Amino acid sequence: MFYSIIVPVFNRPNEVDELLASLINQTYKEFEVLIIEDGSEIPCHHIVSQYNNDLDIKYYQKKNSGPGNTRNYGAERSNGDYLIILDSDCILPRTYLETIESFLKKNPIDAFGGPDCAHSSFTPIQKAINYAMTSFFTTGGIRGGKKQMDKFYPRSFNMGIKKEVYLALGGFSKMRFGEDIDFSIRIFKGGYDCRYIAGAWVYHKRRTNLKRFFKQVHNSGIARINLYKRYPESLKLVHTLPALFTIFTCFFLIGALFYPWAILPLIIYSILVFVDSTLKNNSTHIGILSVAAAFIQLIGYGTGFILAWWRRCVLKKEEFAAFENSFYK
Repeated sequence: MFYSIIVPVFNRPNEVDELLASLINQTYKEFEVLIIEDGSEIPCHHIVSQYNNDLDIKYYQKKNSGPGNTRNYGAERSNGDYLIILDSDCILPRTYLETIESFLKKNPIDAFGGPDCAHSSFTPIQKAINYAMTSFFTTGGIRGGKKQMDKFYPRSFNMGIKKEVYLALGGFSKMRFGEDIDFSIRIFKGGYDCRYIAGAWVYHKRRTNLKRFFKQVHNSGIARINLYKRYPESLKLVHTLPALFTIFTCFFLIGALFYPWAILPLIIYSILVFVDSTLKNNSTHIGILSVAAAFIQLIGYGTGFILAWWRRCVLKKEEFAAFENSFYK
């Protein structure tokens, strides 16, 4: 089969360079690459041009409209049987496309997604953030995967779909955050077959510091309520866990002012995260950073969820997002 790899880009020329370098080394060669510059102030045309002789690559520039609309722009100009949606901060292992091709030959499905992991070149904080986003001790189980607590919904950093199905669904919505989950929900509601391909993993850099990470997960918490307002059946009990974690953390901290032992549950949780991350990353430094990343991940998501619940479900306000001017950052 022929694949179209669609990548929206905003001010990330160096990361595009790493992604394209990994695409050159793919063992399966039947694919094209569409790089869509979404109103970047720091364009990557000079990077893309270096790969014209090695890849079937197309480069487009457009006004900024967000990643969802930018992916739709690329899909309209693609030629593949399947569209593969990637973030610009991803690096692919050599057998990524070969694994997908082998799976689809045996399982002719409509859509799929895969996991992510940390590359050896990532900074310690990026590895800690990756741990926080994939660990069963945080919301890794909610996001789905091998040890999932909910069905697997492909994310836009690693998502594949038949082009005909993409067009039938109308592509991504205009949501600024949560647009990939919105799209995944519509895949299932449309009755299409969507699977998790464990071997189709990517290295995903995610955010480069904890402040940006908080903004990302806070917006994700808000997006969960926005999705609930669109699809009430999409909200599951597990999605409330970060909000409950946030509330209980506040209670434990306040209680510790009067009863020092009240902080014990947080200490136990921190030790569990530290030990698990240290063993997985073979680094006590990353283990310590993972504790901070785990609390930021859960509390950031939880506060966003609580804020959106109050504004949208109690005050009956319209859909909104925080940090909207920096949704790429």
